[in-house]
Parts: sequence; structure tokens; C-alpha cells
Amino acid sequence: MVSGARQTSFKQDGSLERLDLQRGVAAFPVDKGLYCDPLLTRHKKVVLDHLRKFKPDLIHITGPGDIGFLGLWAAHILRILLVASWHTNLHEYLSRRLSWLMNLLPRELNAAASAAVEKQSLRGLLRFYRTARFVLAPNQTLVELLHNRTGKPAFLMPHGLDLTRFSPRKDRKGDQRFCIGYVGRLTAEKNVRCFHELETRLRAAGETDYKFLIVGDGGQQEWLRKHLRNAELPGVLTGEALAAAYGCMDAFVFPSRTDTFGLVLLEALASGIPVIASPETAGRVGIEDAVSGFLSDDFAVSVRTLMHDRALLLEMSRAARQLAGRNSWDVVFEQLYRTYEAGLILTQRKREEIVTLS
Repeated sequence: MVSGARQTSFKQDGSLERLDLQRGVAAFPVDKGLYCDPLLTRHKKVVLDHLRKFKPDLIHITGPGDIGFLGLWAAHILRILLVASWHTNLHEYLSRRLSWLMNLLPRELNAAASAAVEKQSLRGLLRFYRTARFVLAPNQTLVELLHNRTGKPAFLMPHGLDLTRFSPRKDRKGDQRFCIGYVGRLTAEKNVRCFHELETRLRAAGETDYKFLIVGDGGQQEWLRKHLRNAELPGVLTGEALAAAYGCMDAFVFPSRTDTFGLVLLEALASGIPVIASPETAGRVGIEDAVSGFLSDDFAVSVRTLMHDRALLLEMSRAARQLAGRNSWDVVFEQLYRTYEAGLILTQRKREEIVTLS
């Protein structure tokens, strides 16, 4: 495992070896707390030395960041099979951010510019993924897109989670208000300003016995803190603190339309929390409408339904937990290892065909 860090170090824990590479002064922020160092290849010697010693059968990269390009380069130099997995719809993120930055322009011009950026950035991403022998994606729609647009074999790689840590609990600490939760980056492409619209509609309907628990960090955090009346914004939480935060929630509202899968949706479901999200986003996780959540863009109606029907809330909580049970880490990794084996076999067959034809 190779990752970016504040300082370069190497650690070994059983079968896991971790090499952290220090980012330098050329690193620039991609998002709050997330950086990219275009000069990270200065560490190429130490990376190659560790890879030669480790003797991997394949190199798996997770996207076109600084670590991803370094992994691509190392796989090429060492002639090791390269696998690339798609985790983020970066082209949609860029489009949403550009649209937000140009919100003062005429709507038609804004839409045209955003669409052009999305189209060209997608083309760039597909060129990057064509460098891999085979590709992985977290939902079937993306699997098909990558296969059709790159010509490479594509396989499903679902997300997994710790079903012991994320489990149904209620940790109210005396606060009985209906808790509307969110976990994720607080950025423009996540559409988090919709929480202000949601609160406005709740109050217009006479609802006051509620609160928001919005976990995460990003450029929209202060805007939300300023514009929401009944909200807690604790910042980024991990581990037990994050699991406890889920335990305070009654409903999980996820307004983003750009997520490929949404790991936080699984965490919420495992915690027994019905998820309210757009049909395309919720559908990627397998949420059934009015069973384990609501596939709806009308968040206010869905929230109020759960606020006033505790029996339905309990029933959907049980269904949410049952759905998440299909995504334990053991199940996910077993499938991933089978995918690696299938990809290796497929690649070997193609090599043999090329040799035969030559």
C-alpha cells in the first residue's frame, strides 16, 4: 500500500506493508484536507525498490491523483499488470463546482460551460483508465460505461464496511428531537446547501422539533453554520465517534447526485437509519423506495413522513440494517480477490492469443 503523508515512512504489520510518501511544497489543495503533489515522482526510487522486493502480481490504483500516476508509472517500468478502480465522478464534480463559481452568469451560458467541462474531463479520465489492463467500478452503470468507453474488461467492486462498528444504537443523551443526519464533504458538488431549503420547508409546515447533525468538513461548512438554525456541525469524525454520531440520527439525507456509490449510505443503513436520496444515488446502493429508505428529491416530504410515523420509521430501520448486511468486508474482499484472479486469467489468455497470432 502506497499513500501520501506528512513524512515518508515504511511500516509493516503482519501481511500489510505501508509506504507513506511525503508531499512537498508543490502540493496544492484539491479539497479541504486533500492535496495533490505533481512532483511526487521524486520518490520513484524508493517506490521501485519496495515494489521489487515485494514482487506484486498486480498494482491497483484508485484514480488519477498523484499516487495514482506514480502507481501507473511504476507498473509500466516494472511491467506489472495494472488495475484501476473508479471511485469518484470527478467530471461531474468539476462541472458542479464550475457551475457554482459561475452562478452570476446567464443560466444558458453557465449550463453550456459546465456541460463542456464535464464532457472534456470525462474524456481525460477515460484516457487515464485505458492505461489499465482491467478496470473496477462500484456500480453496474459505471462498469458498463468503463467497458464501453475504454474497451477494457470491467468488473464490479462494491464497497464494504464494518458491520460490528456500524450497528443500530440510540445515543440520544436526553435529546428527543428528530435528528436529520448527513456525513460527507461539505462542498458545492455535494449539494449541501439544500439543507437550508429543507429547513425552510420544515418550518413553513410548522415543524420545530428537529435538528440537523451534519458531519464533515469543506468549503460550505461556514455557510451552513450561518444559515441553519437547528444544526450541529462537529466537523470530521472517525471511528467510534462517527459510529456514535450515526446513533443519534433518525433519518439520513444525502443530497449529492455525483457519488458513484456513497459509502456513507452503507454506514447509515448498517446503523439502522433510513436513507433519503435521489433515485439514481439511492438506487446504486440497492435501496428500495419506502422499504429501507426513500428514493425521492422531495426531502421535506420524506422527512416529515418519518417524523410522524414512528412505526414506519422502526420498520424501515430494520430493513436498512438487513440491506447493509450484504456488504461486510469479508464478502467484499472475497469478491475482489476473485475479480483479481479472473482479470489475471483474462489478461494471460489475451497475451497467449497475441503470441499465437504473431
